[in-house]
Amino acid sequence: MILGSLIDLGVDAQQLTDGVSSLVDSPIRIDAVPFNDHGLHGTQVTVHVDDPAGHEPHRHLSAIRNIIRASQLSETVQARSIDVFQRLAEAEAAVHGCDIEKVHFHEVGAMDAIVDIVATCLALEILDVTALTFSPLPLGQGTTTSAHGVIPIPAPATTRLLTGFPVTQTDEPFELVTPTGAALLTTLQTTDRMPATFEPIAAGHGFGHRKLNKRPNLLRARYGRATDSATAPDDTCIVLECNLDDTIPELLGSLIQRLISAGAHDAFTIPIQMKKQRPGTLLSVLAPPRDKDALIEIMFQETTTFGIREYPTTRTMLKRRHCTVQTPYGEVRVKLGEWKGSVITRSPEHDDCVQRAEASNVSVRTVYEAAFRLAAESTDEP
Repeated sequence: MILGSLIDLGVDAQQLTDGVSSLVDSPIRIDAVPFNDHGLHGTQVTVHVDDPAGHEPHRHLSAIRNIIRASQLSETVQARSIDVFQRLAEAEAAVHGCDIEKVHFHEVGAMDAIVDIVATCLALEILDVTALTFSPLPLGQGTTTSAHGVIPIPAPATTRLLTGFPVTQTDEPFELVTPTGAALLTTLQTTDRMPATFEPIAAGHGFGHRKLNKRPNLLRARYGRATDSATAPDDTCIVLECNLDDTIPELLGSLIQRLISAGAHDAFTIPIQMKKQRPGTLLSVLAPPRDKDALIEIMFQETTTFGIREYPTTRTMLKRRHCTVQTPYGEVRVKLGEWKGSVITRSPEHDDCVQRAEASNVSVRTVYEAAFRLAAESTDEP
C-alpha cells in the first residue's frame, strides 16, 4: 500500500522495476493497476518474483543484507532498506526472545517482500523526499494467522514497532498495519510533525487487497514542500539534563553510547562547578519526544542522579543527502548538507575513513581530506 501510494503520486512502476532488477537474477514484475473503493480512486500494487529460495524461504537478516548490498542500487537506497530490515529484525528478536541474527524472516523474507521494501525506498529517492512524517496509524482487532500460528491483532512485532508512536483503535476485525508497514514508516520517519505551513503538490492513494467493513482499505500519501521561513527540515525535540558529582567517570563514556543507541539524537557531558565548589558533570541528552521514557530510565539506571530536568526545543537542520567518492584509498561515503539549494557542508564518514586508512597504511586525515576534496569537486561548490 505504501508503494502503491508512491506510484499513484507519479513514480513510474517500470522505473522501479528496472531499479530493483539487480536484487535477483529472476524476473521481477511490479503490477500497478487503477483501483476504486468507497468512491475513491488510486493504485493497487502487486509484486511478482520467481524466488530461487522457494515459496517459503526463511532468510536471516544477514542474508537479506547481502542481497541488498550486492545490488546496483544507490548507497542511500541500500542503507535505508537495510535500516528497515534491521529495525524489523530487532522487533522480531524482542518478541521471540532470541538473538537478532537468529530471527527467521518468513513472509517478509520472500523476494517479493524484499522487492516491495527496497522499491519503496527507491521511490522516495526518485521523489527526492527529504522529510517524512505520518499521522496516527489505525489498528484493527481480533486475530490473524502467521507462520507461527494464530496471533493477536495488531501482531506482536507491529505492537513493538509502534511503541512510542500515536495510533488509533478501530473496530475493523483485520490487520490494518503489518510489521512491514510499521517498520517502513517508523524507520524512515524524519520528524514527528508537519511543517508549520505546507504547499501540497500531489496526493496518492495506495489500496490494499482486503475489503474492509466500514472504510476504504487505502493509504494516502501527500507530497509537497515546506513554505515556512526555514528552508530545511526542522523538528521538535526534548532536552534531558542532570548534574552528576558522584558517578564513576568511566561509566559516563559507555552511558553516552547507550543513550545514542537507544534513540538519542545526541548526548554529551560538560564539566561544571556544583554547590560547595564540588567539581561535577552536566549530562545533556537531545532526544525525540517518543523516546523520552526509555532514555530517562537509562539515565536513572546508569547514574546516581536523583532527578532529571526536561524541556522542549526545536532544531533547524540542513537538508541532508549522501554521495560516495572514489578516493585513491577506496570508496568513502560523504554526508552533504544543503542550505537554500547549495551544498555548504561536507562530512566524510569517519568509519569509512578509518577502514580505508588501515587498509592503505595511511593516516585517517589523509583519507578524510581526499574524500572531502573529491566531494567538493563532485558537487561543484566552492
